[in-house]
Amino acid sequence: MPAVAVDETTAIVGLGLLGDRGSLAKLPNPSRKRQVTLIQREHLAVVAAVLGRSSVDATMLRRNLVVSGLNLMALRSPLRDLRMGVEILDPRSGEGALLEVSGPCEPCSAMEAALGSGGYNAMRGHGGVTARVLRDGPVKVGMTVRVKLLAPHEPPSPAPSA
Repeated sequence: MPAVAVDETTAIVGLGLLGDRGSLAKLPNPSRKRQVTLIQREHLAVVAAVLGRSSVDATMLRRNLVVSGLNLMALRSPLRDLRMGVEILDPRSGEGALLEVSGPCEPCSAMEAALGSGGYNAMRGHGGVTARVLRDGPVKVGMTVRVKLLAPHEPPSPAPSA
């Protein structure tokens, strides 16, 4: 199934993003590390340049969220006790989802099929990060994205029921 860009979705603890192919066939599992994938918009131009193209469509890269102005690669901590998160907040209400960065999102052989010859190598170092959802919440284009230092063992918590 090809990726489709949407303006909004919902992050769900243990699953990932509502409607994502990765969350559809799975039961909730808060310990699963690859619930959501993120890539920097700034890296799209780098990947395009390596491939000799003027641009690359983000949907071709099989990443869930595209963010800008945030160095995702700097959030991959080699320190076992340092946990980094990404909050995606509604600027008006201050509410939103919380993701824990779980590691690099390394390219796979699917990048050769998606981008053509050299796609895998073009994505090396530019694949973004994987994350798991720690707090349910809406995810919409234009929301504020910020880094959050997480407590050593902050457990997942669902959003309060209405």
